[in-house]
Amino acid sequence: MLKNRMSTSAFRTFISSPRRYPAAALALAAVGVGVAPLTASAATAPAKPATAHVAPASVKATASTAKATAASTTKTTTKTTTTPAKATAKAATPTSLFAGSTTATLEPTGTVGSQSHITLDSDQWSNATSIVKAAEDMHLSPYAATIAVATSMQESKLQNLNVAVDHDSLGLFQQRPSCGWGTPSQLNDPTYAAKAFLKNLPSGYQSMSLHRAAQDVQDSFNGSLYSQWEDQAAHIVSTIVNH
Repeated sequence: MLKNRMSTSAFRTFISSPRRYPAAALALAAVGVGVAPLTASAATAPAKPATAHVAPASVKATASTAKATAASTTKTTTKTTTTPAKATAKAATPTSLFAGSTTATLEPTGTVGSQSHITLDSDQWSNATSIVKAAEDMHLSPYAATIAVATSMQESKLQNLNVAVDHDSLGLFQQRPSCGWGTPSQLNDPTYAAKAFLKNLPSGYQSMSLHRAAQDVQDSFNGSLYSQWEDQAAHIVSTIVNH
């Protein structure tokens, strides 16, 4: 770049002068005049707005808002999905209709004679439970469940007999298909067998001794044998309905 530039007025004087100058000198003068305005324009050009520093603050604020919103949504979703689970677990706990039964309701007439006891395995407990549930389903009294359990203890020791004994007797109560109690497959269903027994209890069974009520249904050769199981039968029913 030329250090000594000619001013515009000087250039005009130079051109209008009657003297003649070499073409090279004229060219150099023109360059000097042409460069000066470009330099001035660059010096006075407006500065670029400093907006680059605004963006990070906006992005940071937006990110913070998004993070807070996501955290709030996650917290709300977690609370919504866990609450029904607690309600479902609470509602899934059944309550026995006989819960809270006492000795007065399980054996209202008291025991008669000496009492016998046996040790039950899981299958026997399951069969006793089926008998108790059948009495509940039929809306009978806890004493009806005691009578039925004691009767089954005498007839089969609470075992589901699937091979006929004493002619064609089957199931928990040694009920006979030939006497109209049901088909063999029905009598081997603990729930069916229990309900078949319970629906044949005499109308006044709640004021009758256990062995008399049981004998009225079974018509056994010695009905007094049912009484020996009353105490344990009552305890079995109590255990099932209160645990």
